[in-house]
Amino acid sequence: MSRPTSFAPADLRRTVLDMAYAGSTVHIACAFSIVELLAVLYRSHLRYPDDVPTHPGRDYLVLSKGHGVMAQYACMLEKGWLKRADVERYFADGTKLKGLSDSRVPGLEVTSGSLGHGFSVGVGLALAAKMDGTGQRTYVLVGDGELNEGPIWEGALFAAHHELRDLIVIVDANGFQAMGKTEDVLRLDSIEDKFSSFGFETISVDGHDQQQIDTAFEQLKRSQSPAPKAVVARTVKGRGVPFMEHDNRWHYTRLDAGTYADAIRHLSDEPT
Repeated sequence: MSRPTSFAPADLRRTVLDMAYAGSTVHIACAFSIVELLAVLYRSHLRYPDDVPTHPGRDYLVLSKGHGVMAQYACMLEKGWLKRADVERYFADGTKLKGLSDSRVPGLEVTSGSLGHGFSVGVGLALAAKMDGTGQRTYVLVGDGELNEGPIWEGALFAAHHELRDLIVIVDANGFQAMGKTEDVLRLDSIEDKFSSFGFETISVDGHDQQQIDTAFEQLKRSQSPAPKAVVARTVKGRGVPFMEHDNRWHYTRLDAGTYADAIRHLSDEPT
């Protein structure tokens, strides 16, 4: 029997803070923007037969935005696939948990961090599932800055051509990438129009409204269209801690004792 889980966003963000502080590492704000997206997926949509992260019949969650992995680790802790000791030893010598997604950790499908590549892996997984007739779904989470990469659009063309209806791409559109605002580094204009023009059935949501996210996934899963799917989620980088929100310095800034305590204090006001 599966253990009861809630995937409360405030709890997941506390785990991210605990990990980042324990490991004196970065990418906190990048993880915070995808918390609600992952919470909804793990709570209601990802299928893991017998609650086994490596089950051959599982759905796939490909975190192409590999630097947001602390948010996925927090969900894996909630699932019972990781232990509290893993959180406390995050980024320490000998730990299995690295700062980027690593396929050697059960529950992580790809080794990502070189942006744009995880999307292509997800397309391949979706094609294999279609060819085998397994009905497995593949969810690929990418950042909006990651859409600068050519392999994304090559993969999108391939997915549409092969009618990979069970591929769902989720864009974490927080408006920032490592070196600045996405619109300043390489303007994307309408992400929705781009995916639609590449043959995707596309929906936009508030990426922190769990009901909207859940409804979008349900609608796309019920769709009779053979097209691959895309969810463009408008999010806030650093969501949940006011002094991190919309501040791109928190892409690479580390917590000290004071900022850690302040961040935890802000989260204590959030619903669990």
